[in-house]
Amino acid sequence: MDLKQAVIRCLRDKYADFGGRAGRSEFWYFMLAWFLASLVLGLLHVPLLALLVNLGLLLPGLAVSARRLHDVGKSGWFQLVGLIPILGFILVLYWLTLPSTGPNEFGEGPAPADVPTGLPPGAV
Repeated sequence: MDLKQAVIRCLRDKYADFGGRAGRSEFWYFMLAWFLASLVLGLLHVPLLALLVNLGLLLPGLAVSARRLHDVGKSGWFQLVGLIPILGFILVLYWLTLPSTGPNEFGEGPAPADVPTGLPPGAV
């Protein structure tokens, strides 16, 4: 999955979908796009537009984070652990970087688009 696919999936297909699973590439590409959008709007000094964009991206950001945690076998509610100063953020960040697990209670796994290009489907 590339940046464009991740943004389309998170904004159009699964805007507020907290069910299912999201692979690492979907999550990290969406977070990169959100960061870049915030950075550009911050550099352009348009605080009202930056606020509106960040508010608009908050719900899909929480949804893709919950789906990413589902992918490693955790409940989406574990995002709240990140509210614990320093250690909570580090723990949630660790969970978000873990590789995908096999089928679990949240579904079969991320879409096959997460397989890097050029590798056979079973090589990852």
